[in-house]
Amino acid sequence: MVSVNNPRSSFRFLVVDDSEFARRNMNKILTSVGGESAGFAVNGREAIEQYLKLKPDLVIMDVTMPEMEGVEAVQGIIGHDSSAKIVMVSSNGYQEMIKSALDSGAKHFLTKPVEPKQVASVVDFVLGDC
Repeated sequence: MVSVNNPRSSFRFLVVDDSEFARRNMNKILTSVGGESAGFAVNGREAIEQYLKLKPDLVIMDVTMPEMEGVEAVQGIIGHDSSAKIVMVSSNGYQEMIKSALDSGAKHFLTKPVEPKQVASVVDFVLGDC
């Protein structure tokens, strides 16, 4: 399918989304572009815990989730690791939400529904930005 033009042969990722369908879909896309699943989380609190435990190369995180929103989770992860590579995903592409996510430390933003080629391009950009 699509391959990431990245010096790494593979990358480990954490998918954070409260929707099981969205987690499975993103897992399938990321695996198809050379990624290896490190794990999943269903809310922002779990995202921080899983990030600290798993130390993935990339986090793909939904913005809107129960318990703790994605932007707040980005702040928590960046507070522990300023070099974390986080891509926010949302069906809501409002400019202020995008700005808030990027200001919090996210490296990029994708709007749902995501296309595999778009995901591959963003992964390549974010992981190549090391």
